Amino acid sequence: MICDQIIANLTRHISLNSEECELVSSRFRIMQVKRKKILMHEGQISRDVAFVLSGCLRSYSIDENGFEHILQFAPVDWWITDMYSFISQKPAFLNVEAITDSEVALLSRTDQLDLFDKIPKLERYFRILTENSLVSSRQRLIDNMSLTAKQRYSNFCNTYPSIINDIPQKLIASYIDVHQSF
Repeated sequence: MICDQIIANLTRHISLNSEECELVSSRFRIMQVKRKKILMHEGQISRDVAFVLSGCLRSYSIDENGFEHILQFAPVDWWITDMYSFISQKPAFLNVEAITDSEVALLSRTDQLDLFDKIPKLERYFRILTENSLVSSRQRLIDNMSLTAKQRYSNFCNTYPSIINDIPQKLIASYIDVHQSF
C-alpha cells in the first residue's frame, strides 16, 4: 500500500499509533508525474512537499545564461520541494521536474501545519529532515569548493546509489558542477 511507504519513512524517526497513521495518510494526495513534467515552476508558490513513491525527480534553477544548476535529486523515499517557498509561501526559486515517470504523494503546507497541531511529534520528524538537509547542503558546498571532480562524483555515488545508472550523465555533471570546456 502506498500510504504504508510513507508511514514506514516517518517511523524511521518517530512512532505513530494506528489513528495517527490513518490521519497522516488521509492528508496525502497521490499524483502521477510523467518524465520531463514540471511539478513546480520557478516563480510559483510551493503549496506542497512531494514524497517520491516511485521514479526520480530533481530540483534546479536556471541562471541568466540558461545553464541549469541542480540542487537536489529525489529518488524513491525522498522528499522534494522548494523549501524556501514551501515554508515562506513566497515565489519559488527552483523548478521541480520528474526525471523518470514517477509517482509522488503530495502534502500541502496547510495540511502539514494542521498535522503538526494534531500530532506534535511530526514536527520532530520534519525537523530531523530539515537538519539533515542543512548539513548535507553545507557539506556539498564545502565539497564543491575543495574537492576534485572525481571526488565529487564519488560523493554523488555514495549519496544517490540507486539512481547512478538511471539518470543522464549530463544531469550528474550539472549536480557535481562539472562543465564541458570548449
